[in-house]
Parts: sequence; structure tokens; C-alpha cells
Amino acid sequence: MRYTRRFIAAAMLAALAPLAAQAQDAYPNKPIRVIVPFAAGSTTDIIARAITDKMAQSMGQQFVIDNRGGASGTIGQAMVAQSAPDGYTLMIHSSSHTVTPHTFAKLPFDPLKDFVPITPISATPNVLVIAPSKNIKSVQELLSYARANPGQLNFASAGQGSATHLNAEKFKLAAKIQATNIPFKGSAEAVNEVIAGRVDYYFSPIAPVIGQIRGGQLLALAVGSAQRASALPDVPTTAEAGVPGSEFNFWIGLFAPGKTPRSIVDRLNAEVVKALATPEVKERFLTLGADAWTLNPREFDTYIRNEIKNNAALVKAAGLEVHP
Repeated sequence: MRYTRRFIAAAMLAALAPLAAQAQDAYPNKPIRVIVPFAAGSTTDIIARAITDKMAQSMGQQFVIDNRGGASGTIGQAMVAQSAPDGYTLMIHSSSHTVTPHTFAKLPFDPLKDFVPITPISATPNVLVIAPSKNIKSVQELLSYARANPGQLNFASAGQGSATHLNAEKFKLAAKIQATNIPFKGSAEAVNEVIAGRVDYYFSPIAPVIGQIRGGQLLALAVGSAQRASALPDVPTTAEAGVPGSEFNFWIGLFAPGKTPRSIVDRLNAEVVKALATPEVKERFLTLGADAWTLNPREFDTYIRNEIKNNAALVKAAGLEVHP
């Protein structure tokens, strides 16, 4: 009798195994919510919509963007960290994910344990812009002015601890100059103040300023990334312009809640890679000043860990305020 029960149980498990595999293979079988921890219209939001539109077509399910801005992205991050690890709640976030562990004394999540990195989506360089009225036409002219007038320069940022802020701080430290951060609520206000000449310079995302650069309202002195931007191929990097060690990589990537099954993570990674190869996404990224960039999940996890370590040193060196 005992052996009969074991046989029946084994038979039932064998029968259910194909059904379980079929259910897993059926992912996704309902809409997927993608939390973007920034406002609609931000660079991260625009990139998220561009990539998920293509993924929805390929995967046959709707991707719903849910903007949950506030507290430097930590509100949206906390929501994702607390979501079920079933592949139906994802997060598209920026390099700020590796900064907030050092600018907040306490977070309601662990940036490593509570998230599974799936892949970066884009490298989105910031561009150092200045108004023509400043009569500064190169990085070296900016540095000469800063050294001749210590403490008189200021720069715009899209908020304390933002990528635009950290890019400017890393540049300032590498160049050994003094300049004061003027934080704004977002890029639009910051750009207007730089054009008006009330703020000296700004490490802006490319998308909000490329029209003004082409129209002559702003001068592009350099890009803050390690490589030149495809949207501004004639603009040097800050390192090429004579400030080695000033590189800051602003990226946007896809994450899932911790403990999301590897099969789902790998499927989403493959779908991002596929979407980035389409002509529509390539063209959209070019207009945004974004360069497609992918890694496999293990490579992205290693990259995230290194970024968290590197940004800890940058935040400390820059003396940034830590939120309680």
C-alpha cells in the first residue's frame, strides 16, 4: 500500500511538471507594470517608454509605465523592492540607484539584495553646456576663469545627488576648481537659467539641450562620459578636453524585485537586446542622445556593485549632504 501511494504521488508530480513548465513558458500572460521612479517626461521615463513599446510588441503583452517620483527615486524603488518577484512588476531606473545608498542615512530597501539587475538599456551622457554670453568657448577657458576667480562660478543641477550633480562634482574634483551647486527641480528650469546667464554651466542630459545647442543658444564644451556621444560626435569628452579622471557614466537600466526567477530575468534581458536592435529604437535613441548598452544579468550585477562602491567614494569626496 505504501509503495502504491508513492507510485501515485510520483505519477502526479510527473504529470504536473509539463504544466508547470508550460506556465513558466507562457510568461507573460498579463500586463507588466514598469515603475519609473522619476516624473513623466524625464530622460529615464522617455527611454523607458521607447524600449517597453518594442518589448510589448515582441512579447504580446502591454507594458504599463507607472511614474512614482520623489525622494531621489527612493519611493519608486521601495515599491519595487516590496513587489512579488514574478516578473509582473519591474523597474527602469538610472545610475541614481547606486548613489542613494550613500545620500540617505536609512533606506527601506537593500539596493543589492532587494533587486535583480537585468540589463542596462542605455548610456546617456551628460553634456557640459554654457551660454554664449559668458564668452567661454572651451573647457580650458572655463578652468582658466575658475582659477582666476576662485569661488565665483556656479553650476546647475537637477537636484542634490542627481546624476547631473554628481557629474559636475566629479568634474570639479578632477579639475581642482571651486564652484557652487545651484539645485533645481528638473532639467527644464536648470536649462533656462543657464541660457539666461544667471547660472554659469550645467552638465545636462543631451535630450533637453540638443535643440538649443544646434540653435546657438548654448555651447557644448564637452560630454561627461568616458566616450563621445553619438548625438554630438564632434564634442570631446571632459578627459579629452584636459581633465582626466572626470568621467561620469550616466546610465539607465532594467531591474526586477529580488528573487525573480532566472528564467524570467534571462527572457527580459533577451527582449531588451532584441528591442535595442530595431531601427525604430535606434532612431529614437539618437534623438535622445542615448547610446544603446547591454550586459548579461551577471555582468550588470557586477557593474552595479562596483558603481555603489565608486559612488560612495565620490559622495564622500564631494562632501554631499546625507538625508536623515
